[in-house]
Amino acid sequence: MERVNEADFEFRHGDHGPKYLLRGPRIEWGIIVFKPGQELGPHYHREVEETFYFLEGSPLMVVDGEEHRVCPGDAFRLEPPESHNIINDTDRDTRLIFIKTPYLPDDKVEMA
Repeated sequence: MERVNEADFEFRHGDHGPKYLLRGPRIEWGIIVFKPGQELGPHYHREVEETFYFLEGSPLMVVDGEEHRVCPGDAFRLEPPESHNIINDTDRDTRLIFIKTPYLPDDKVEMA
């Protein structure tokens, strides 16, 4: 068993970005906060399945070029090699949970 508490971890950029709660050996997951105007950046994974569960905000989710306006409570499961990006084009913060499996930290492929 492994137990963690979100308060024990920091966001990559102080008050926003990813915050990893569990990393490996088989799964990776955490929380992301996007401030207004921020985005994840378009990418895909070679082998990793990624799921996003939206807690707060209504950003734009782009999957293989198709745009989806998010509502809190929405979940998106993406299989490799579906390209994806999350764009917070709103005036409020977006907060979501991400889950990636299997744990392959070097599987992400950035897109231009």
